Amino acid sequence: MSTDTHSGAAPAPRMHPWQQCLPDDAADALLVGRMDFGAGPTPVLLHQGEVQDLSAAAATVSQLLEALDPGSVPCGQRMGGIGEIAAHPRTSVLAPLDLQCIKASGVTFAVSALERVIEERAGGDAQRADAIRRALSERIGGDLRSVKPGSAQAQQLRTALQADGLWSQYLEVAIGPDAEIFTKAPVLSAVGAGADVGIRSDSGWNNPEPEVVLVCDSQGRIRGATLGNDVNLRDIEGRSALLLGKAKDNNASCAVGPFIRLFDAGFTLDDVRQCTVRLDLLGADGFTLDGESSMRQISRDPQELVEQTIGKNHRYPDGFALFLGTMFAPVKDRGEPGKGFTHQIGDIVRIASPRLGRLENRVVHCEQAPPWSFGVAALMRNLAGRGLLA
Repeated sequence: MSTDTHSGAAPAPRMHPWQQCLPDDAADALLVGRMDFGAGPTPVLLHQGEVQDLSAAAATVSQLLEALDPGSVPCGQRMGGIGEIAAHPRTSVLAPLDLQCIKASGVTFAVSALERVIEERAGGDAQRADAIRRALSERIGGDLRSVKPGSAQAQQLRTALQADGLWSQYLEVAIGPDAEIFTKAPVLSAVGAGADVGIRSDSGWNNPEPEVVLVCDSQGRIRGATLGNDVNLRDIEGRSALLLGKAKDNNASCAVGPFIRLFDAGFTLDDVRQCTVRLDLLGADGFTLDGESSMRQISRDPQELVEQTIGKNHRYPDGFALFLGTMFAPVKDRGEPGKGFTHQIGDIVRIASPRLGRLENRVVHCEQAPPWSFGVAALMRNLAGRGLLA
């Protein structure tokens, strides 16, 4: 898989083929995803070096997770070895989600909480952010990392910060009783491994957000996990939290993949709680950025975040995916000192975790990415035409 050369810039780094982005222990993993072999989206299983077509058992990944008993192995029609399928010119890998609602939890790490407060106080101005960051970190950085959300200690800190005039709506969701849960993207709009990921051309301060994504069925049972890039436009959200939709939900602004790793005896929610997510960014201009986000430092347990997403107030009949948040907030200067990091067109973003694989995408402007046109109606027509709807 290669990338185009953009006018006036050095050639963008090459992206690796999808079969090189699998987990380190892929042979033992139950990996479910979606591929297109030329006829349309097809649920597949990657297991023990082979690819199976699951469409005879379930027309969608959502339907598969509803019907499949937790811990059991899906069974489908053998298509061939992973290398053999990857070499076929008509094979493409899609985002592993289809009918699931795509939700996200925000401000779940102390570092990202501080960065959201900084965005708010800077009013979307990257040049003001550095001074605000230093002052705010000196005041509350150490305290915030040790506070359990919703606890008596959190209430005491809230009172102290309010007295100092430092309270923020972002701190409310960071240490208050209610988590921030929002809709990241419409059903079927996510892009997968190797696709272009989009930022708005009117944004001058933005960044990738490497995250673990839990995939749940309609009962709220966590069936597996994958990786995601919750692309964020910091200047737009920084102007007002009410602009969250414009900052988060844009064409190609949600990347998920490469595959969902199903929970089984060898991979459970405890493995998610212990995992580390790494980000490596390679710019066409030679700029590099790297960092890690440890799930051990999350302020709310993943199970709690799921329980705050689904319950008596919210139901998801086709299941949902939940981004768990990130502690990765890049501040490394890219150009003028003090302006911090922002994307440039052609950046290659690699998000990886040993047991979930690697999600790799190239950054383009939203209007340059292929427009989202394959929605629910198109999917139903396609499945009906292939005789896959009961």
